[in-house]
Amino acid sequence: MQRRRTGTIAVVSALGMTAVLGGCGLTGDSEEVTLELVAADYGDSEANSSQNYWDDLARAFEAKHPDVHVDVTVHSWNDVDREVREMVEAGDAPDMAQIGAYSDYADKDLLYRADDVLSIPVQAGFVSQLARAGQVNGVQYGLPFAASTRVLFYNKTLFDEAGITPPKSWDDLADAAEALKAEGVKYPYALPLGAEEAQAETMQWMLSGGGGYTDDVGTYSVDSPQNVTTFTWLKDELVGKGLTGPVAPGELNRADAFAAFAAGDVGMLNGHPSLMKMASDKGVKYGMVTTPGIDGASRNTLGVTDWMTAFKENGHQEEIGDFLDFVYSDENVLDFSRRYDLLPVTTSASQVMSTAKEDENLKPFLDELLLSELYPVGKTSWAAVSADVKKRIGQAVASGGSPEEVLGRIQTTAMRAGSAE
Repeated sequence: MQRRRTGTIAVVSALGMTAVLGGCGLTGDSEEVTLELVAADYGDSEANSSQNYWDDLARAFEAKHPDVHVDVTVHSWNDVDREVREMVEAGDAPDMAQIGAYSDYADKDLLYRADDVLSIPVQAGFVSQLARAGQVNGVQYGLPFAASTRVLFYNKTLFDEAGITPPKSWDDLADAAEALKAEGVKYPYALPLGAEEAQAETMQWMLSGGGGYTDDVGTYSVDSPQNVTTFTWLKDELVGKGLTGPVAPGELNRADAFAAFAAGDVGMLNGHPSLMKMASDKGVKYGMVTTPGIDGASRNTLGVTDWMTAFKENGHQEEIGDFLDFVYSDENVLDFSRRYDLLPVTTSASQVMSTAKEDENLKPFLDELLLSELYPVGKTSWAAVSADVKKRIGQAVASGGSPEEVLGRIQTTAMRAGSAE
């Protein structure tokens, strides 16, 4: 396939015909190459570990490319970003890393551009929102790898017992939570603003109120009037009325909220596709609807993607490109998405999934993908802002807390971190 090779073209221009006349390939074609990939584990047991997926994929690739070997090491999500960071700092970067962030590495010029390593059809085939989120200053470095969106899950049994229907607006949600509380439901609405993934629940609520972490031109707007209104409503209408359960939102982690839903103790919560299997395995009958917004169904939802990155350090540009083109074939993208209840990152695979009977359980999430907004991951400041959200946002809805003050402090962090970009 045709591939843009900006780096290689520059080398040829500098060397003239010397390399060609000397018979020396720029990528060492005559030698065997071993590519090192570090990846995250999406499985919940050894049996469905991502290591199995990558080992099968590597063998299939090697059968077509006998001079290229691919060694894959899989780490848990708790460890993978740290492991890669330590490798990079030690001067031993992998050829590729499938991780949660990319912008710091791009900012330090450690990564190949997408058009250095991907064929033109593969790069053009990414879902547009995801591709844009992989850009730093208009240049794509982050390659979307797996995506998800959020919808509102509700416990059908608890809703039937309370005689209520799924909410469409914030007022509907508050009314439903009141009815669930009257029936003795432990968590009428689970609001996980704990340190594990507070940035996700926060952004989902911001979007439902017409706000977000940034404004239309990409400037941080954490303390916008819309966001202040959203968290004031949460504090007064849900948390303050005892509708979010026995654990303070700032102490409730996403994993614990999901586990409580699977145990039948939660009436409603925002969730991503992995919650479907957790709930089904425990026999919970659940439904899914678009996240309620301030005056009806939310017009936007949170989209999340993880990233494939290609490091320059070892210089295996051609081989990395061949492998990544293989990784992003429809067959392999669909295989991974179906194994782990995730959304495809390519338009063609998304089209297949949207009409396939076997994927109908993912359709509510797939429908939301084109309306989704992602974290501002192209900003190197995002890591600092996300950490501050995890640290502070629970205080915004706590008794005696001030949403305006807490959001203002996070905005200050964002502006300070952003000034260095």
